[in-house]
Amino acid sequence: MTQHRPRLRSGHWTLTVAKIAVVFAAGWWFAGSSATSTRAAPVPVDGQRLYTTGCSSCHGVDGKGIVNDNGDVRGVDLTNAGAALVYFQVSTGRMPLGDSNGPPVRKPTVYDDDQIAAIVEYVAAFGDGPALPTVDIAGADLAQGGVLYRESCQACHSASGAGGALSYGRSAPALDKSEPLQVASAVRAGPGQMPVFGPESIDQASLNDLVKYVEYLRDPDDPGGAPIGRTGPVPEGFVALTLGIGALLAAVAWIGTRSPIRGIRTARATAGSANDESRASGDTHA
Repeated sequence: MTQHRPRLRSGHWTLTVAKIAVVFAAGWWFAGSSATSTRAAPVPVDGQRLYTTGCSSCHGVDGKGIVNDNGDVRGVDLTNAGAALVYFQVSTGRMPLGDSNGPPVRKPTVYDDDQIAAIVEYVAAFGDGPALPTVDIAGADLAQGGVLYRESCQACHSASGAGGALSYGRSAPALDKSEPLQVASAVRAGPGQMPVFGPESIDQASLNDLVKYVEYLRDPDDPGGAPIGRTGPVPEGFVALTLGIGALLAAVAWIGTRSPIRGIRTARATAGSANDESRASGDTHA
């Protein structure tokens, strides 16, 4: 007698495969969600830790500086430095110093934006100083910014923003690498020998105008021709005189060689030289 095995209906297999697929999909989704939620939780940046590691050796844990054995204080007092000054110094790489005895100079910063923000927030809490300014140059007046720059900045930073020498061996830095917020922070905080320009002397609208003009100086129009490094009118005038007079003398010399009078004189000189040679030859035969 022939036995027949029962056949499973295709619908049953389809349902079973669908259940397995749903189980795997759910597991994959939960695993991905867990990983995503883990990555999405950023670790907060510890401003105190960054300050203690990179700044406290000179400025002290309380921001008041370190007193050496000889009574000298290493590191300026930061209790009233304010967020503007801290942001300017740290974002431009002037702080922390590689050599505590050397002047602060611009260099690539060792911190990222989040770390800078954390340090600024931590140090600003030491006291009451200029807050971090806001700046918006989209609708600022470039011409008015130029007027403000020539009145308040040109004497030290030069007309082109290339910087210049100051007293006691110091120098005003060039502005070609300064970002808008760095310029605004320097205006409000007055780092180094730079004076402080508060809202009572330069209001918010004027600050926007000034920052826009400094930004323009990074790549200004040169309608007069080659800028020659934008070093000012004296070097430009010297180059113009040297090249101009040299070109004029060369042109005069070239015109002189093309002159018909010069050709006549040359022909006469050649004829005279030939006559002298003939006479000398006749005297020899005689």
